[in-house]
Amino acid sequence: MRRHPSPPDRSQQLRRARPLSRAALTLAADLMLAATLILAAALMLGPGPVPAAQALESLDAFPRSPLEIRTESGSQRYDVWIADTPARSQQGLMFVKALHAGQGMLFPLQRPGVMRMWMKDTLIPLDMLFIDAHGQIIYIRHNATPESEAIITTPAPVITPVKAVLELAGGECARRHIEQGDWVINGFFY
Repeated sequence: MRRHPSPPDRSQQLRRARPLSRAALTLAADLMLAATLILAAALMLGPGPVPAAQALESLDAFPRSPLEIRTESGSQRYDVWIADTPARSQQGLMFVKALHAGQGMLFPLQRPGVMRMWMKDTLIPLDMLFIDAHGQIIYIRHNATPESEAIITTPAPVITPVKAVLELAGGECARRHIEQGDWVINGFFY
C-alpha cells in the first residue's frame, strides 16, 4: 500500500509564497474602494429606473374638462385634468412644480363612497374639495402638506359618500371664497 505524502508544513507554504508588489497592493486597494463607492451609490439611489409601466404619463395626455364652482360671490371657472383611470388617479399631480389659478385635477369615482387621498411626491400645497354625487362640496382640506403620506379623507362627522375630489392650488379656495356647501358644475355630477 502506498502512503500519501504528508502535506507540507504551513510555515513552509508561507515562505514559498511571493510577497505582493506595491503596485499590486495599490491596485487591490483601489478596486476595493471603487466597489465600496459603487455599492454606496446604489444604496443611496434606490432601486433604479422606474419601469416603463410605472413611468409618469404627461398631463397633456389626460382628458380635460371645464368645471364651474358656484359660490356666494359668483361663479369660479376652471380647466381641470380628469384622473379617469386607476393609473392616472395614482399619479395625480405628482412632481408638478406649479398649478395655475384656473387649473385643477378631478378624481371621480364610479360609485360614490369613501375617498382617501395623500400628498406623496406632490411638491406643492393643494386645496382638496370632497364633492358628493350631486356636486355639493361636503368638505375642504385647505393647503394639504406637500410630500406628506398622511391619509386625507372626510372627517368622521361627514357621512355623505364622495363622488369625486377636486384638487386646486393651495390657498385657491380662500382666494376665491370657495366654501363647504358650494356647488360644482360638471358632467360627473347629477
